[in-house]
Order: sequence, then C-alpha cells, then structure tokens
Amino acid sequence: MALKDVKVKIAGVGKTKQITKAMYMVSSAKLRGSQQRIERFRPYADKFREVLEELAGNAGGNVHPLLADRPEPKTACIVLITSDRGLCGGFNANLIKVALKLAREKQAQGRAVRFLCVGRKGRDAVGKAGFEVIPGGSGGLADFDFSLAARIGESVVKDFLEETTDEVLLVYAEFISMGRQVPITASLLPMKSFSTEKPGGADQKSAQAHKAESTKGSVDYIYEPEVEELLAEILPRYIKVQVYRGLLDTAASEHAARMSAMDNATRNCDEITRTLTLLYNKARQSAITTELIDIVAGADALQ
Repeated sequence: MALKDVKVKIAGVGKTKQITKAMYMVSSAKLRGSQQRIERFRPYADKFREVLEELAGNAGGNVHPLLADRPEPKTACIVLITSDRGLCGGFNANLIKVALKLAREKQAQGRAVRFLCVGRKGRDAVGKAGFEVIPGGSGGLADFDFSLAARIGESVVKDFLEETTDEVLLVYAEFISMGRQVPITASLLPMKSFSTEKPGGADQKSAQAHKAESTKGSVDYIYEPEVEELLAEILPRYIKVQVYRGLLDTAASEHAARMSAMDNATRNCDEITRTLTLLYNKARQSAITTELIDIVAGADALQ
C-alpha cells in the first residue's frame, strides 16, 4: 500500500472519530433528560395500574368491553416502538426480531396480524417482512409528547371496540440501566390479566410477591361514582398511559444504546489509527532504507 493511501486512510478514520465522539456527547445529553422523564413517570404508571386492578377485580370481567375476553380472536395488532435512526448497535434489530417472532406466532394460531409502528426503522422492517402497517403511529422518538400516545391509544381502542382488532400487544424497550435495555412484550387489549411478559424468572417472582402483598393488605372501598362509570373513564386512559410509558422507555433506551455504540466506535477508531500509523511508519522506514541503498549503490558505482 502506498504511503499516500495510508495517510488518506488515517485522515478518514480521524474524521470518523470526530463524528462518533460528537454523537456520543449528543446522546449523553439527551439521555439525562429522557432518563429523568421515565423515572418520574414510572411511579404514576404503576399506581395507575394498581388502582385499575383494584377496580377491575371488584367489577368483574364483563362490566366493560375492554375487559371482555374474546374466545376466538381472529386479528391481532402489534404496536412496535423503534427509533428513526440507526447507529445504536443491535437496539432496533432486537426489537424488530421480537416483534416479528410474535407476529409469526400469532399467524401460526390462525390470526391476521397488523402493525402500528412508531419509528422508521420498525416500519421499514415490518413492511419488508410483508405485514400490513396501519396508520396512526406517525411521529418518532426525536420529539414527542403525550399527544402521540393519546392518538395511538384512541386508535387501538376504537379498532378493538369496533371488533376490527381482537387483541393488541405492545413491543418496546425497557430502560434498565446504561448497559441494559430489555425488549418487552406487553398485552394491552383485552385487559383481562394486566400481565407483562419479561424474560427471566426474577420479575415474575417479584410480581407474585407484590400481588400477594396487595391481596394481604386489600381494603374494601366505596366508589363514587359507580365502578362501571369509573372504568369507562379510566380504561381508555390506561391504554394511553401504557403506550406513553413504552415511548419514554424506548427513547431512553435508544440514547443509552447509541452512547454505547458510539463509545465502541470511537475506541475502534483509535485502534485502527494506531494500526495504520504503525503500517505507515514501517512503509516509510522501508522507503527510506531503499533510497539509502540506492544512494550508496550509486556512490559505489561512481568510484
């Protein structure tokens, strides 16, 4: 390889390193805000769920159409939340893999599957896989508020009540820590069990312990207005709250995954630069040695 080519490659890797470092810093700044938002919202979402479980438990399963289980579901809608951009490692690929696996499982059960996608990466992958993508998830994670979750919630509730959809599931990434973002599959409709499936047994044991503790300390409440009226108001809001939680979790997870990916890319740039610099120095030394040999040989020839 010519010295000029090596020099050009070193300069190119240096420019790439500048880009990866800049993206790392941007994601780091955005992560702080996203992490604060999801940490503030989780207690509200958990309490909302607790109140709804209490209400639904006292009312019974058939008091509201959103609680009614359909014995032979024929259609399923999967709400998939991904990012609009890449350069975040396997973040989007893992979410898409979980969603497509879930979709094929539902198809094997004889159900027609449709997707409602938030984020360009998921929408493009689902379309290439041959699944129908319904409108309603326009907008991405770059700049969103509760109105996006409200639109999605109203859309899936409307389809469920009109029996266009018999089941609604949510696939998103839960932000655990800087180094861990877990794909989650949550059942939104029908709300018969309020269950969230997570990999591993620790979360299930924790949920069982929480349920046992709640049952132990349960209290009979007098509701005003009646439970049925409360459920009619709270159940649609619960769907929006869960979708918004998924959006917040996925946004924080995206920034954490991109930080990790860009940090690794920056380290790789440093390693490539060291390798190319060593190669350049060896090639330059070899060229100088060759020139010295030619000079000495020429001097000997003149004598």
